[in-house]
Amino acid sequence: MQPPAVTFPERLALARLPTPLEPLERISAELGGPRIWVKRDDLTGCAATGNKVRKLEFTLARALAAGADTLITAGGLQSNHCRATAILGARLGLRVHLLLREEGDSSSIQGNLLLGLLAGAEISRYSKPFYRAHLDELYASWRERYLARGATPWVIPVGASDGTGVWGYIGCAAELAADFAAANIRPGAIIHATGSGGTQAGLTAGASLYGLGCPVIGVAVCDDAAYFHDKVRADLRDWAARYRPPIDVEQLAIEVEDGYIGAGYGRAGPEVFATIRRLARTEGLVLDPVYSGKAFHGLTEEIRAGRFAGVTDLVFIHTGGIFGLLAQADQLESSP
Repeated sequence: MQPPAVTFPERLALARLPTPLEPLERISAELGGPRIWVKRDDLTGCAATGNKVRKLEFTLARALAAGADTLITAGGLQSNHCRATAILGARLGLRVHLLLREEGDSSSIQGNLLLGLLAGAEISRYSKPFYRAHLDELYASWRERYLARGATPWVIPVGASDGTGVWGYIGCAAELAADFAAANIRPGAIIHATGSGGTQAGLTAGASLYGLGCPVIGVAVCDDAAYFHDKVRADLRDWAARYRPPIDVEQLAIEVEDGYIGAGYGRAGPEVFATIRRLARTEGLVLDPVYSGKAFHGLTEEIRAGRFAGVTDLVFIHTGGIFGLLAQADQLESSP
């Protein structure tokens, strides 16, 4: 139930909610630690599956209210956010332009990139150094080009991670409060992959608003803990400035585990692929090598190291990403 002092802004009903909370009994027994529960945000939709659609429900509501007919956003070549934006833009009758960062061997069209093209998105591809150095300029340049054509563009930040996107995972926290009551559990922690920071910002705020009573731990998939502390805090401050919530965001604890990044964004080692295979064979649960696979591998290693000794239950947020797994099928086949 929504706290009376909190009023959600306008949103679009684009996700299939609420998503289920399910126990992973076999892998929990195998690890010999707490019982692990998974919040199945990989089931928020079909082609728009994953965590990004929760944020986009609020972001696209703002875009439509402003009369936008064109969406401009950015991310990696296999960005789940960009794919979800392309699919939802097509559903809403909006033009979508994706500014994509090249990642390694990107010659083949598959996974999220394939779905973005299939949905009719216009795609501009940039080298990683150029993208990182000039993303703000690219956003501004393309916005001006569309304005010059008589269009009404709406710029969406990477991952839809800003003060508006925060609402997506505040909504998830409301579901978790109901989930915990129904399952009669008090988890020791909520763990998830953190990549652009918006999911962590929303869960951190939502855990406070809904009194979930446990820390939110983001397992970093790219940048280090210092980066995420700054990024999540910035998103929370943006949210507070826009919506004046009844909590002090400066007092919210931001917890990041950055020991499982590996070789960098989108690059997973054989140990992550082994975890992905183990979950698929043990629980029928499909993870991806960019986000959920890294985060779940980190969770299992932390359990083995005794970090959660004495904890009865843990909750893992499955943020989706199956299409990114399909784009790295060759690595899954070659890993031991």
